[in-house]
Amino acid sequence: MQTKELINLIDNIVSLKTETNNIEFKKAKDGVPENLYDTFSSFSNTSGGIIIFGVDEKNNYDICGITNPDIFQKKITEQSLMMEPKIRPIITICEYDGKIIASAEIPELDVFNKPCYYSGKGKMKGSYIRVGDADLPMTDYEIYSFNAFKYKTEDELRSKERIEKDIFNEISINAFLDKIISIKPNLINLDKDTILKMNGIIDKNNYPTVCGILNFGKYPQIFSPNLDIVAVRCSTNDYGVEDQNGIRFLDNKRLDGTISEMLKLAISFVINNIKKATRINDSGIREDVLEYPIKAIREIILNALIHRDYSMHTENEPIRLTIFDDRIEISNPGGLYGRLSLDELGKVHSDIRNPFIASILEILEVTENRYSGIPTIYAEMKKAGLMEPKFESVRGTFKVTLYNSKKTDIINGDFVSKIKAYCKTPRTKESLAKFFGYDEKHPAYFINSYVIPLIEQGILAYTIPNKPKSKNQKIYTVE
Repeated sequence: MQTKELINLIDNIVSLKTETNNIEFKKAKDGVPENLYDTFSSFSNTSGGIIIFGVDEKNNYDICGITNPDIFQKKITEQSLMMEPKIRPIITICEYDGKIIASAEIPELDVFNKPCYYSGKGKMKGSYIRVGDADLPMTDYEIYSFNAFKYKTEDELRSKERIEKDIFNEISINAFLDKIISIKPNLINLDKDTILKMNGIIDKNNYPTVCGILNFGKYPQIFSPNLDIVAVRCSTNDYGVEDQNGIRFLDNKRLDGTISEMLKLAISFVINNIKKATRINDSGIREDVLEYPIKAIREIILNALIHRDYSMHTENEPIRLTIFDDRIEISNPGGLYGRLSLDELGKVHSDIRNPFIASILEILEVTENRYSGIPTIYAEMKKAGLMEPKFESVRGTFKVTLYNSKKTDIINGDFVSKIKAYCKTPRTKESLAKFFGYDEKHPAYFINSYVIPLIEQGILAYTIPNKPKSKNQKIYTVE
């Protein structure tokens, strides 16, 4: 970070008087805080961040400054070397309001090096993650998730040694074998069990796997009751809140069976619990128009079933499908997998948590070409004139939200004020996204959801209005 950038950042912090998920303040008037390990760890394990020393957050963001910058840098370096793996903070010193201010920029680690932890506590107790403006201890599952990707753990291939192959629906198994042999004729030379092993349906000892049971089991939930979908239609916009008639849920079901069966049941549940309108099409025929595009709903549910975490850590956590008056939320255990960021969804070929499940569903033609799901969701929502889907990955849970309004104002007044204050100085899209805690490398969600609506309302404006995609483009507050 350049000195000027640090000064501008402090200007905005003092103006807004708030921390973000990637900025932390330390008073540090009496020297470097003895324990920076939690914040070092959380920034390294999340999306990186900046620690600013010499600003007293608890005293209305008073500029108190630091003493002896040389010793200060030495102490920060000493603490950073106590992390595993070692981190290299980028330290910047500046003068602000007659006081010396320091910052330490902590880059995000590559996923193969996570989790970063304080060596004095060890991995299980010394690993932290950033949630909002807090450093929170990582759960056992969060640590496991990093290791699972690093070591390519195949949880979908976990075998169930007390369950025999007679749990399989033989008709479904034979239909699959016929299908895959028609696609790959040379497989006719292999015996049945070999083909099943090749596709992750049984293990080397001929025991059924999680993958096999979930695709071909007579009743998959017999071995794990919570590998299903909990579907709820709430009576209001808040989960569990009663409406004026004292009703909390208008519908509430558990949807089980194979992956294909759960998909069909979930789609039916949505259709039965969303609004329908009738219109006359171009051919003069009356037709029902659903509140949400079903193609988008189908892809989201299918993605949740394919990409959820099937490890022992999440075996008791179902997929959740919740319908509110103004939105649908679909969440599954297991956050984003591998190197993928939220803004890269549907744009790049990503690592797949459960490749055998995905492959089987492709062969069965339950799903189309891999990587087409997210673009389909975006396209269908756009075609319906609805807001873009919202994707979130928080603490081991992936959630998709669809709104049923064409212009849902999800920006509250306080947030608008903060954006306006920050943009008094023209800002790039990347700096805007970074400041408010979004991925500055791929700021599309933040810009489309928050900034573009304010530009359309005349609250913000482009510095180069005729070239909105210009590399020199900045956004500023209209006074």
